Amino acid sequence: MSAPSPSTFIIADDHPLFREAMIQAVRNCVDGAGIVEAESLETLQQAVEANPEADLLLLDLNMPGVNGFSALAWIRSTFATLPTVIVSATDEPAIIRRAISHGASGFIPKSSPIARIESAITAVLEGEVWLPEGVGLNGGELGGEEADIAARLAALTPHQFRVLLMLAEGLMNKQIAYELGVSEATIKAHVTAILRKLKVTNRTQAVLAMQKLTIDDQPL
Repeated sequence: MSAPSPSTFIIADDHPLFREAMIQAVRNCVDGAGIVEAESLETLQQAVEANPEADLLLLDLNMPGVNGFSALAWIRSTFATLPTVIVSATDEPAIIRRAISHGASGFIPKSSPIARIESAITAVLEGEVWLPEGVGLNGGELGGEEADIAARLAALTPHQFRVLLMLAEGLMNKQIAYELGVSEATIKAHVTAILRKLKVTNRTQAVLAMQKLTIDDQPL
């Protein structure tokens, strides 16, 4: 019988000190856990593509290239077997419920003490959905439009998803091409595919669609 594979955890947060705290929490829960760190959308995509069978993804809602639920919705549609827990500075019940409705396996406020973070990680690894004390799931259903946009994101490739978020940042095709190291013609082709898959007719409508997945205090 072969030895079991070591556990792998992806920690996506742009604050190094908080990543260190999460690494310690994970290693307190799982001996010998392997850790993959990400601090932006690009490194997050690289991490999940390289480790699709990871045991758990701990994902911040707000880091470079990631704002609101867009990345969560894309990951849950593209890597459906990867359990994802949101770790966020917010503790608004409505936002927590939206995260669970988008497919998160738990929601950990960053203000939580380390012992509670460890309890949350352990619970999710055991197959539970973990929520902060006092937060229930009632009223957490997504609105029809938000659910529809989240579903359309599932059709985007990783490159198209990155281009879409850069469009939302106000970058023009030439700027995106420079940032990604590809030709402007490649970006134009990506934009055409994005508009088709999102069922919109122009860049402005694509950005407005993305805004359905932001959270109120973090405008896209």
